[in-house]
Amino acid sequence: MRLSIFTLCVALSTSFAAQPEVAPNSTVPPDDFRAEAGKDVVHQLNDAFAKVFETVAPSVVIIEVSKKNDLSETSPLDDLFFQGPPDENNPRRNPGGPRPVQSEGSGFIVRPNGYIFTNFHVVEGADKIDVKLRDGRNFSATVVGTDEKTDIAVIKIDAKDLPVVQLGDSDGVRVGQFAFAIGAPFKLDYTFTYGVISGKSRSKLFQTGGYSISDYLQTDASINPGNSGGPLCDIDGKVIGMNTLINGMNRGLGFAIPINMAKEIGAELVAGHKIMRPWLGIRIETLGDDPTIRDLFKGADKGVVVRTIEADAPASKSDLKPFDVITQIDGTPIETDSQLQHEILKKKIGQNVQLAVWRKGQTIKVPIKLGELPSEIARASNTLPTQPRQPSQENVGKFGLQVQELTEEVAKRLKLPTEKGVIVTDVEDNSIAAAQDIQREDVITEVDGKPVTNVQSFRDALNKADPKRGVLLYLDRKGTKTFAVLKAGG
Repeated sequence: MRLSIFTLCVALSTSFAAQPEVAPNSTVPPDDFRAEAGKDVVHQLNDAFAKVFETVAPSVVIIEVSKKNDLSETSPLDDLFFQGPPDENNPRRNPGGPRPVQSEGSGFIVRPNGYIFTNFHVVEGADKIDVKLRDGRNFSATVVGTDEKTDIAVIKIDAKDLPVVQLGDSDGVRVGQFAFAIGAPFKLDYTFTYGVISGKSRSKLFQTGGYSISDYLQTDASINPGNSGGPLCDIDGKVIGMNTLINGMNRGLGFAIPINMAKEIGAELVAGHKIMRPWLGIRIETLGDDPTIRDLFKGADKGVVVRTIEADAPASKSDLKPFDVITQIDGTPIETDSQLQHEILKKKIGQNVQLAVWRKGQTIKVPIKLGELPSEIARASNTLPTQPRQPSQENVGKFGLQVQELTEEVAKRLKLPTEKGVIVTDVEDNSIAAAQDIQREDVITEVDGKPVTNVQSFRDALNKADPKRGVLLYLDRKGTKTFAVLKAGG
């Protein structure tokens, strides 16, 4: 048996040895040829990656910001983990006492005379801004302008002939293409990471005053604290975005402001212009986003639901109402909240627009004159004092809601803009009303479209409503109009 196996092995060896060599003109390349060809491709890719860093890094800056801080928000353990043990070269400051706050971010030079793009949140509240260049030089910087709603800022250093980045076209970016980030995560200056563009037009990630302006680029290139304000580049070394957001640490979910938006906002800030945007003054959601109320919109297929109309906003001076569904603006079909917002941003302040609105099965036209989006939108605080229950109060136990008559005296004392309806005096914790964000001092003006003038009319309207389908309440919150839908057992 052993002899047979040995004879077989020898025979196979002889057989393989007897095979003729591959002819030079064979269509099958030798293994070493294919390996070398593969190495060439890898080397070319390697060189391309390195070239991106070599091209862009000289135009990337590290931004160190100092801010005053009267009350320390850090833990005493921070001294050990982030500063090292105290010694004569590193004396530990009083961990509970006042200390300046220092943070680090990134930016990139867009003009040779020292203009730099970065994030608003990097320089917000800064008392001192220091900028370090790739060549080792350091400069003090001043803030030229900021736009909080897009998280974009422009700063300037006093320098000439600086290397500038080449700005790309973020509209032409494709999902799946290579993406590269340069910045200073965890104070590790000029860190270079790569990945791909994972998605486009990501919205509702960063909201200010209820408005999300940017449609972010998503990337899995590693972005961490300190990368904020730095460039996101393509394989040609062109900047396609400004890194600004992360979703958790090391999760491969990074987001960048599209460079086309940064260019537009940055140019206005450099020119010294205030960023002004048109505004309807409504809070909206795409029809169908809230499945609990979808049955109340039978007959409406697509559009945007008006959730709230802000007090003294342009929409408050029109015939628009909460619970309306906007289907068109100036003839352009509207299907999502983001689409409506983008269409409004294309308009000008003071311009008249016409909305096509679905309301209770009918389509109506609502003209509105656009106003200017304010920097902040006032919020009404509900501070109705607790009072003993009055005979005129109605306790709607199944919804966790208590109301009383809205008298002229109460309306005047609370400075309410309306004197019709019933006022909410109490909302039980964890109740249906609380889940719908009904608040004390809200005035209920309608129930399922029927006007409410007193407790009796409120009771009658509730008795006629179908709590299983959902009871629609129109609310006036110190001039801000909104709605709530109460479902029994919801």
